[in-house]
Amino acid sequence: MDLATLWFWIVAALFVGYFVLDGFDFGVGMSLPFLSKDDTDRRVLINTIGPVWDLNETWVIVAGAALFAAFPEWYATLFSGFYLALLLILLALIVRGVSFEYRHQRPEVEWKARFDWMIIIGSAVPALLWGVAFANIVQGVPLDEGHNYTGTLLDLLNPYALLGGLTTLLLFFTHGVVFVSLKTDGEIRERARKLAVRSGLITIVVAASFLVWTGFAFGTAWFWGFAAVAALCLIGSWLMNARGAEGWSFGLMAVTIGTAVLALFSALFPDVMPASNDPANSLTIANASSSDYTLTIMSWTALIFLPLVLAYQGWTYWIFRKRLTREHIPAAAH
Repeated sequence: MDLATLWFWIVAALFVGYFVLDGFDFGVGMSLPFLSKDDTDRRVLINTIGPVWDLNETWVIVAGAALFAAFPEWYATLFSGFYLALLLILLALIVRGVSFEYRHQRPEVEWKARFDWMIIIGSAVPALLWGVAFANIVQGVPLDEGHNYTGTLLDLLNPYALLGGLTTLLLFFTHGVVFVSLKTDGEIRERARKLAVRSGLITIVVAASFLVWTGFAFGTAWFWGFAAVAALCLIGSWLMNARGAEGWSFGLMAVTIGTAVLALFSALFPDVMPASNDPANSLTIANASSSDYTLTIMSWTALIFLPLVLAYQGWTYWIFRKRLTREHIPAAAH
């Protein structure tokens, strides 16, 4: 395996980390109107991700930086062609981050309600648009001879891409609700478990539809292998949640999301940005990558620093592993 191919899969792994970790963040944010009965419930939900949400978001920064350094042509085409969609994702992430920090600054109900909706919308928009973006990348978009995107934002909102967006939205929502059941106790935990049972069934149907469509249109042997693992783990996660085994359910959901992302990258390989109008205009691993010298330096840097990042993040999750209840929320705090 040459360095360009290696970095294609490293980028895939970085997006796996981002979607698995920030995915349940999005799900928790979207679950606020479904799982909370009052402000204390909402504070419990927000506190489940309070210590880790910003750390989870750094994965998309690392993934974007790796994409820029390893595949500058891919980065340029993607970020110029999908500019408005990615800008909406960025604005949603900013709104969500601001909401976490400012929600508790004033005691008024109206003040908190505004920021609660900002958290909900700031979680739902990226969850939807990331799926739309990756579905379009796999499907291919119109490119000219200079690898510039020649379509519009509306062209990206095609049926296949919207199904991909709905799939990631539901996957992240269910992933987040399962995380709530894993991190809380009492009534919230029970409400989260029941909600995950209902949302999980819908997720299974929608995700299966998207994977089958992708498989028949763009599938490879590796795609079908990863897709099969994702499907089995998604069903297993639903069954474990129904039995009250939240830890197993959350772990299997993480594997579901991870293998689904790898399935999409397998369907894409060896292209990185297929041209739907003319295959000759497609970006591939070979014509979009940086020099071997650049990739060699990046490889050594990743080998040194990535284990440190993983160790630190694992330690953070271990420190904040305990369940939360309404009793953990001080009555006088706002």
